[in-house]
Amino acid sequence: MKSTIEYRFAKPDEALRPYVDSFWLLRNPSDRDEELIVLPDARIDLLFSQSPAEPFHVVFLGIGTNPEEATLPAHSVIFAVSFRLLAMEYVFHDTASGLLNGAKSLPADFWDFNTTDLEDFEACCRKASQKIAASLPKETDGRKQTLFDLIYSSDGSLPVKELSERSFWSSRQINRYFHQQYGLSLKTYCSILRFRASFPQIREGKLFPQQAFADQSHFIREVKKYAGVLPKELSKNEDGRFVQFSVLGRK
Repeated sequence: MKSTIEYRFAKPDEALRPYVDSFWLLRNPSDRDEELIVLPDARIDLLFSQSPAEPFHVVFLGIGTNPEEATLPAHSVIFAVSFRLLAMEYVFHDTASGLLNGAKSLPADFWDFNTTDLEDFEACCRKASQKIAASLPKETDGRKQTLFDLIYSSDGSLPVKELSERSFWSSRQINRYFHQQYGLSLKTYCSILRFRASFPQIREGKLFPQQAFADQSHFIREVKKYAGVLPKELSKNEDGRFVQFSVLGRK
């Protein structure tokens, strides 16, 4: 049965891009629950949700390393901010290591959002942008900024050694930082980001590596590892169950 999920997607203003990847909204207007598969996408998500079965609530989702089954209830709506990693340290002054493949509930009045806000996607984006901008630091650690600029501009394709050399930060120190701050290694994070970056090409039916995969076999193994299916099945995305592939597979 064809999915009835409605979705919206927007990129942040330039000033927020070191910290924010995107804003998005999912709405299930139908009378039936929609079964979804959530893919690892190298982001940390802040979700504002409402459904008939649950009151308005706010949840942080940490970095995922495995595909996870989920349900979007009938007549529910979710507004989300997908953050890049530096946001945890510089916007929220916290770590995400305890959130790896997990979630944390936040107060229902976080950022002063409420059910009414979810009726207007553009207003949600503006309100969230204002809250984030008000929390931005005056300066960041130059090594970290350089490191993440390289990671994101290359879609995770640069080797750890090169990232270390170009950010003037030892690979040992970088990995200690990643484990303490995010709960995984830099190499693992880059492989997830590289998988995420392959979405547009797979959506177009190009089932061969265009990112820095070693070869076709490596590409297939990585897609199978993080999506749970082969590239061909992911490209079909029957019933739209790979929701991020549908929504966030856009450049």
